[in-house]
Amino acid sequence: MKIINSIIICAMLLCFTTGAHAIRIKDIASFEGVRDNQLVGYGLVVGLNGTGDSDQTRIQIQSVVNMLERMGVTTSVNDIKVKNVAAVMVTATLPPFAKQGNRLDVLVSSLGDAKSIAGGTLIMTPLKGADNQVYAVAQGSVLTNSFAFGGQGATAQKNHPTAGRVASGALVERELPNALTGKSVLHLNLDTSDFTTASRIVTAINGKFNATVATSRDSGSVTLTIPESYNDRTVEFIAALESLEVKPDVQAKVVLNERTGTIVMGENVRISTVAVTHGNLSLVIKETPQVSQPAPFSKTGKTVVVPRTDLKVEEENRRLMVMQEGASIGDVVRALNLLGVTPRDLISILQAVKAAGALQAELSII
Repeated sequence: MKIINSIIICAMLLCFTTGAHAIRIKDIASFEGVRDNQLVGYGLVVGLNGTGDSDQTRIQIQSVVNMLERMGVTTSVNDIKVKNVAAVMVTATLPPFAKQGNRLDVLVSSLGDAKSIAGGTLIMTPLKGADNQVYAVAQGSVLTNSFAFGGQGATAQKNHPTAGRVASGALVERELPNALTGKSVLHLNLDTSDFTTASRIVTAINGKFNATVATSRDSGSVTLTIPESYNDRTVEFIAALESLEVKPDVQAKVVLNERTGTIVMGENVRISTVAVTHGNLSLVIKETPQVSQPAPFSKTGKTVVVPRTDLKVEEENRRLMVMQEGASIGDVVRALNLLGVTPRDLISILQAVKAAGALQAELSII
């Protein structure tokens, strides 16, 4: 358990050590309108070795009929029984400024009851955006890095065989409008809203261009006015400012995950004066019935069952630890570690300290 505590302490130290360094603006903010767009489509994976959807699904059968009719082959739903075809949903992410002919990775996921789509081929599938327009077309061999085999008595499976990826399997067919064309004012949105960080970004940008180029509207965005010297050179202006470094400020927060016993504390976490003790009361009750019977060849007496109860009470002897006001995260960890607490015990202690009003940080439980 000491090893686990040491690992957690190392993770905490790494978390707040990196916060002391300046970070590029491009790593903590993005420009309004410059964003990814999600694409989705419905398709068929063919060429499976009997691991496709069953006849009960019926989705893939109707899709096969529709596909054959588009190719000039007339058939009926009742005439088709296939186990080598699987109905799938295909998803992809269209990055900003993607051009026609660029390739995208796509994720293929089984929609029916197929056992595996490993080794199959995705048939040409249009990918649409939220506006129902086709932006890319996907096709290619599906890679799952898994397998699933079995019979009536046993099965063997590795990884997840009903979802796979087609590397560079989609071609961009439609381009998104350029969100920066003809604009004299840009908006920079922070990944994490914070007034101090926004103010530091404004100061860094105005100092770079020696003019009032940036102003802050709120804690989550910064308004940029493109200088006259950068007219028709928006890309150069953005490149000049996104490489500037600032030191972001973050809210004091403690994140707890009770399922895994993970605890992450920020650099600015502080506590008020508080005394902490933690111990467990263990009560063990054991029933051991004993049989009492008369001596051999005895003419009197009878056999009876005599109950016997063993009772044991143990209470851990834990010391009372006092943590002074203004203690840092390092002081908190060291003090609690001296109590010999486990990660799950530490979660309970931090919740109690927060309930007592002594934890000067936001407590987030995930």
